[in-house]
Amino acid sequence: MPQPFGFGILFEELYRREGLARLDAAFVEQLKKGDTALHNRFMAARAEPLSLTVKDHSQLLLDLAPHVEDFVGTLFGIEKEIHLLAEQHHALAPLYACKRLFVQRRASKALSPEEAGRVNGEMLLAMLPLPHAEGLVFELSFAKVIMGWLEKEEEHKSLLEIAARYAAWALFSEEGKKKHGKGLLFKQPKKLDHEQLIPVETEERDGVQVLRLPKEHYRARDGFKLTDDGGTLAQALDHAHYCIFCHNQGRDSCSKGIKEKAGPFKKNVLDITLAGCPLEEKISEMNMLKSEGIPVGALAMITVDNPMCAGTGHRICNDCMKSCIYQKQEPVNIPQAETRTLKDVLHLPYGFEIYSLLTRWNPLNLHRPLPRAESGYKVLVAGLGPAGYTLAHHLMNDGHMVVGIDGLKIEPLPETISGVTALGERVPFEPIKDIAKLYELLDERSLAGFGGVAEYGITVRWDKNYLKIIRLLLERRAEFSMIGGVRFGSSLTYDNAFALGFDHIALCMGAGRPTLVDMPNGLARGVRTASDFLMALQLTGAAKKDSIANLQLRLPVVVIGGGLTAIDTATESLAYYPVQVEKFLARYEALVAERGEQVVRTGWDEEERLIADEFIAHAWAIREERKKTNPDIWSLLDRWGGVKLVYRKRLIDAPSYRLNHEEVEKAFEEGIFFSELW
Repeated sequence: MPQPFGFGILFEELYRREGLARLDAAFVEQLKKGDTALHNRFMAARAEPLSLTVKDHSQLLLDLAPHVEDFVGTLFGIEKEIHLLAEQHHALAPLYACKRLFVQRRASKALSPEEAGRVNGEMLLAMLPLPHAEGLVFELSFAKVIMGWLEKEEEHKSLLEIAARYAAWALFSEEGKKKHGKGLLFKQPKKLDHEQLIPVETEERDGVQVLRLPKEHYRARDGFKLTDDGGTLAQALDHAHYCIFCHNQGRDSCSKGIKEKAGPFKKNVLDITLAGCPLEEKISEMNMLKSEGIPVGALAMITVDNPMCAGTGHRICNDCMKSCIYQKQEPVNIPQAETRTLKDVLHLPYGFEIYSLLTRWNPLNLHRPLPRAESGYKVLVAGLGPAGYTLAHHLMNDGHMVVGIDGLKIEPLPETISGVTALGERVPFEPIKDIAKLYELLDERSLAGFGGVAEYGITVRWDKNYLKIIRLLLERRAEFSMIGGVRFGSSLTYDNAFALGFDHIALCMGAGRPTLVDMPNGLARGVRTASDFLMALQLTGAAKKDSIANLQLRLPVVVIGGGLTAIDTATESLAYYPVQVEKFLARYEALVAERGEQVVRTGWDEEERLIADEFIAHAWAIREERKKTNPDIWSLLDRWGGVKLVYRKRLIDAPSYRLNHEEVEKAFEEGIFFSELW
């Protein structure tokens, strides 16, 4: 017999409306015992949520969040683990206090940049009673000592002066930046120059002028492993503390946008509309809770407006950053803070179950704290990309039955975690205690077909393991059914759907239509549309070592365009080439060993021999380079022609630069070149 969680709740009850109602009643009772005044405010707000002012609404949710966190900890029996996670947040707090109060306000004025360049930083450091350490450990030690000295400033006046000079040296001098530039403490917000958001330099290559990053900014990439892990807790908290929590003043433009006095949204100097988060997520409130070390409460705050946050955040969306209150200096990296908040909770015991629960039951959601009663309506959702899976979630929470279809074949997941057999039958499923059991390496991950453009259109800059998490949020619910390999409009028509008893059809198929450019020789050999290349690369699994997909690429590569699809195509082309030629060589060697070289080459025409010899030679060069202690594969690719982006306008006019220059900078870090005005 299954053991109940806290409050006598059985696991399967967390996926039923009746069980969630019982859970909600337990929370209300717990809140009443712990804080009667807050309980009364909460119940009054639930009865009339629209009666609250925006500021009072935010404050009520902030007051409730710690109680939600404690309740969740008791429910899953992980109070200790949540406490330890909170302690990790608190332990880092001196770093951000020191950065704001000492480094930025005092040390930045202790020396001018010219003076800092003439100072001996190591000598100053030797005069300070600090333990010998490097990196974050040193920064945290420095911060704790400084904050202690500031409490008794007169007693430590001389030491604080030395520390201020050292911090100024670390801030301004080239030696100081070299030593501490990758850290967090000795930093000031950068002023924004919208025409130079990326520190590119110009050089001539192959007879044309190209833009590139200085080589010290290059980042080695090998294949199709995850290229960005989202950063550390310390980095995310750095941005959470950088936020000024402007919901208190009603100026949380990251959420609501920046408007002109006459009403419409403002535009920045790059002509981007500053509309803020499309979901009006409570970003400032999330950052406040995260900075205070209330991680589960912070996730609960996110999921009020953005329950599918596993599909947003870091390296996906940045409308919030564009509208951050900081318009003249670098903005708060909100997507990074959001994704780290989710990641921290997911890595708790039962972390997936906590996230999953908060998408169905969330006391911070005053308008819909738990799913509504069955409506009797059935909705067909055509397309299971971001639009489809998000809509499906909200339809179920409004009480409707949902069937999702997608043109891609959707591979079944183990029924012990999905609750659905390969034949679509419902069976009991087990709680997921360790999120690591769901994760796969991205270069070995099986393509499951779920997620639409998030599956086939987004590169490994984003962790596609989140697609499995999103899928399970839906698939485990009895109100949801999913069928792959069904194309709406051909396999299933409007008439068929209504004849089957559906009351409504939702079309969520925006990204599926191929783009054909009307241009001479657009379909010539060696020419592909960027979207076609990305889909072929990802859907066929061409980048996997065991794939036999036929996707041939030769260097040099030229990508024409300036949008984010062009950026992705450039990075993936450069990453794919070594995989392709090494795979070719391994199979060539295996065939030669089995059949002999002459037999293998029989039947090749002159062009095929030329390409094969080119691939073999390049693969051998890469193989030899990999034997070195610090292999430099990029230099080989560069020697063979590399990848260039060419655009008809300037870099600063490119949609990718204007919309998301961070993506362009990441591409430059991988060794991409950009040629303007073609």
